[in-house]
Amino acid sequence: MSQKQIIYLDNNATTRVDKRVLNAMLPYFSDFYANASSSHIAGLTVNEAVENAAWQTAKLIGAQEDEIIFTSGATESINLAIKGLVNQDRKHIVTVSTEHKAVLKTCQFMESIGFEVIYLPTASNGILNLALLEQAITGKTLLVCVMMTNNETGVQQNIKAISEIAHAKNALFMCDATQAVGKIPVDVKLLGIDLLPFSAHKFYGPKGIGALYISAKAKIKLTPQIHGGDQQRKLRSGTLNVPGIIGLGKASEIAINEMKSDEERILELRNQLEKGLLHFEGSFVNGDRAERIYNTTNICFPSVNSETLILALQHIAVSNGSSCSAVTSEPSHVLKAMGLSDENALSSIRFSLGKFTTSEEIEETIERVLTLVRQLSQ
Repeated sequence: MSQKQIIYLDNNATTRVDKRVLNAMLPYFSDFYANASSSHIAGLTVNEAVENAAWQTAKLIGAQEDEIIFTSGATESINLAIKGLVNQDRKHIVTVSTEHKAVLKTCQFMESIGFEVIYLPTASNGILNLALLEQAITGKTLLVCVMMTNNETGVQQNIKAISEIAHAKNALFMCDATQAVGKIPVDVKLLGIDLLPFSAHKFYGPKGIGALYISAKAKIKLTPQIHGGDQQRKLRSGTLNVPGIIGLGKASEIAINEMKSDEERILELRNQLEKGLLHFEGSFVNGDRAERIYNTTNICFPSVNSETLILALQHIAVSNGSSCSAVTSEPSHVLKAMGLSDENALSSIRFSLGKFTTSEEIEETIERVLTLVRQLSQ
């Protein structure tokens, strides 16, 4: 089956590269192939393009280009942001049980080397109780980690309020914005974020490239995790992935110009999909239906095994959890943390739409899913 025959509703896992992004990248594989760190004219020409991409990327999140470190993606950015604080006197981290595993497993590593980590629960709608957060942060807390938009449910947290609570105790605030950047307006200064990881492939850029925004306050505390030629202000050594960086920059530029129109169209399609699927008796949406991003719905079809449904859908690509484990017999840790039973967690499907999704695809998905869930529930 060709990719063109697939109805792709797994955009929180990855997105199709925008052709304009691809076209911007192609010359840097062949015509402008010099190392961006080289001091000859060819290298300087490439470096100028990299600096422009840094400016485009920084502009997308309200930052300055010298506050951007390019990485291989959000997972590496998260590792640098958290492990990079290993040499600080404070050894206390506060995070949330519904975070992406890139955060949770990195925090578990920090526990193994002597840090104390508190994993806060959420309410059943996936929203963090701010009073509970405030109680958890002490004068010894080094870092607070709360994601902006949940990758499985789309639930969004009150980031500005969270950053204010963290900063009141002089703690740094890291916000995993992987599912938000490029989709909704993000301003690190306005929101008070110290460390912000994200990936290009979540908003129509290439895989294998991401970035970490680092505030001046956080920069002086970070220890590099990759050592070598001291590239990127000595915080992340290694030859720059120039085509990827150019792609991230172009994807950022496009997002700035088209984000609002994309949101309006995708929201309408998401609501169309959700309304149709909730015709199945007993089905319900996981997570808060107001405080969530516009492209995502996570729906439970009680008594229907999601793994069986995903396989039966064949040409319709959806997920039952994180993109790190799209088809798994284990219940989602996010849904479990929100209080769902194992049975309901294993009966839940995430649908995540993108700018290439069409109304015709949504109608076909509604018809196909409803037919199958009715068959599988008998």
